Amino acid sequence: MEESVSGFKIRGAWGDVVEHGERITRALRDADVDSDAFEEWDEWRPKSHERLREDVGEKTAEQASVAEGEGEKAGKGPDEDLQTAGERLSESYEHVENGDSDEAVERWSESLGYVARAADSAGRRALRRVENTVYQRVMTQIAPYYFDNELVSANIQKSTRGEGGVAFIFEVNINDDDLKDEVSTRLGEFDDTVTRWHVDTKKQTGTAEAAEGVEPPESDDRSRSTTN
Repeated sequence: MEESVSGFKIRGAWGDVVEHGERITRALRDADVDSDAFEEWDEWRPKSHERLREDVGEKTAEQASVAEGEGEKAGKGPDEDLQTAGERLSESYEHVENGDSDEAVERWSESLGYVARAADSAGRRALRRVENTVYQRVMTQIAPYYFDNELVSANIQKSTRGEGGVAFIFEVNINDDDLKDEVSTRLGEFDDTVTRWHVDTKKQTGTAEAAEGVEPPESDDRSRSTTN
């Protein structure tokens, strides 16, 4: 493993990539990191039974997708919110005519809120319509397999095909400097004390080569990552 200001980097076969992700995950867990950001990372990190292009690529596209806005979370489309905004505005006029200025201002404010929410939903939908094209035509040429949230930034690159098969470069950075130092210390302790690392994997019933374009093992039996 190489360590620099940009993160913890490993070069090797798919098993090396999987082990690198597991070690960093174990170090974060041992540092008492327990958050949604950690769960997102744990879900995205490469697994031994996965394939790079299909599985990691799909997870990358999902985590890079524009998140739902408040209107979408409420199950409301832009047209519905605009209709509600019009209703609130009409109610505001009625309160003005009745001399109830406080209620008029409240309904007017609600109307503006629905208009803003409708615009937000429409904008997010427009972005999603183009993001798949952008991902396929642009990001796959730049950094096709990456992850980024407030806790971890990571990327995997397919390297050269040598005699040993496909090689990969996997770099992971911890975005908090203090936590990064703690992870670095724990990774060093793993190197000093762990003589064998059991990769979290589906037990193989056949020969599996590199993760690129090869069917994963069929067995559903998984062994948990442990250290000896």
